[in-house]
Amino acid sequence: MGKKKEETKQEEKQEAKPEEQKKDEKEEKLKELTDTLQHLQAEFENYKKRVEKENCELIKCANEDLIIKILPIIDNFELALKSCRAKDDFYKGMELIYSQLIDTLHSQGLNHIDCAGKKLDPYYHEVLLAEESGHPDNTITEELQKGYMLNDKVIRHSKVKIAKKKSEAKEEKKEEKSPSPSGVDCQAGNSKVRTFGA
Repeated sequence: MGKKKEETKQEEKQEAKPEEQKKDEKEEKLKELTDTLQHLQAEFENYKKRVEKENCELIKCANEDLIIKILPIIDNFELALKSCRAKDDFYKGMELIYSQLIDTLHSQGLNHIDCAGKKLDPYYHEVLLAEESGHPDNTITEELQKGYMLNDKVIRHSKVKIAKKKSEAKEEKKEEKSPSPSGVDCQAGNSKVRTFGA
């Protein structure tokens, strides 16, 4: 009987081992499926966030083409208001309509690029003219056409005139060209001098 008890214990242990293995396999499978599910949920959440962000960007820039087509009308409005001499009721009405239009466009994210007196920034400004002046080099002296941004995107660069320092070489050439009272050409060192009668 002692042998039989030992044999039954061994058989139970052997039977328990496959049951434990099956249980371990089930737990591993459950863990694997849980991990897969968590990864899929995370990917889906990231997808939802990405789509939501793309939709927000699309909504922000959806009116870009329309606003770009309206910009020349705004320019003409401004020219008409500047050139109007009589400040009568008609002028005030046009000014009111203009301000309503600008307010509506501002509410859609349109902003004027401020540039008067600032340094040239090629991301926002387009140089049409450069003029020698006493202002620091590459300083904007005049805005020739307004530039605009829609939210954070430049939709039209400001067209500007910038200051250029007077070059020393040009000043030297001007000095060389000016005649001296004697009218005779002389060369002293590297510079040419014209003198008139002695």
